[in-house]
Amino acid sequence: METALVTGAAGFIGSHLVEGLLDRGYRVRGFDDLSTGRRDNLDGVSDDDAFAFVEGDVRDEAAVERATDGVDCVFHLAARTSVPASVENPAETTAVNCTGTATVFAAARERDARVVLASSAAVYGSDVPVPTPEDAALSPESPYALSKRYGEQLAATAGVDATAVRFFNVFGPRQDADGPYAAVIPAFVERMRAGQRPVVYGDGEQTRDFVSVGDVVDATVLAAERAGPGSVYNVGSGGRVSITGLVAALNDVLGTDLDPVYDDPRPGDIRHSGADISRARADLNYEPDVDLREGLAETVAYWE
Repeated sequence: METALVTGAAGFIGSHLVEGLLDRGYRVRGFDDLSTGRRDNLDGVSDDDAFAFVEGDVRDEAAVERATDGVDCVFHLAARTSVPASVENPAETTAVNCTGTATVFAAARERDARVVLASSAAVYGSDVPVPTPEDAALSPESPYALSKRYGEQLAATAGVDATAVRFFNVFGPRQDADGPYAAVIPAFVERMRAGQRPVVYGDGEQTRDFVSVGDVVDATVLAAERAGPGSVYNVGSGGRVSITGLVAALNDVLGTDLDPVYDDPRPGDIRHSGADISRARADLNYEPDVDLREGLAETVAYWE
């Protein structure tokens, strides 16, 4: 039985990944400083003998060294993930996403553990073909995107067996709906369930590739099990919807009829984003199987 470390284990994606790994027979060690993650995201696995939780910061070398002791694979998800927050406070994003990632890679190298790095579609920027293949030119447009590009470059140069998975717009149960930097789907669901019009930043014609967190877990585990060192994979649904179209889909799921309120675009947001997932399909046998409406229904059911 392999032992996996998941950094950011109490977060939205991390907690789902912990569950997915346990379901697949891994022993799992979760690591999180609980600054943005929530301990109750892991309530469903807290009694599993194959799971252990360690509270710690990825910037703490001693804590990371202890957490990586005896692990075969590290899934590095711990990060500051908000683009607008990274524009407002680039130092914090850089400290966690760059210094923290370097600390994790150094410990993994000492343990001879392979690494799957959670990267982001944000590394591409705006001036790329859509759908976007992995070999498209990279042009990060925010401190967050720059930090993810740094992580990928470190993966290629740190002497570690590492694979990067570029997540597109992940959504599903447990995603944070609170605060000014909440992800778009839970923010919309929360307002629309309360009968309030959703707030769209920009004209609503920008497009995104929304991918279910369950499909993201599948791709991430497949990357650990099948990818070669130094490889990079897009993880998306392979489809796109406009933000205005997303509002229409949520109206359908919720049984509401709410028009959006339009506000100024947010700094750092790109216009169009969509994944070419042909490489992941060919190399990993990855095939997303949750369509947008089904995923939205699951998300709404969670909030209800």
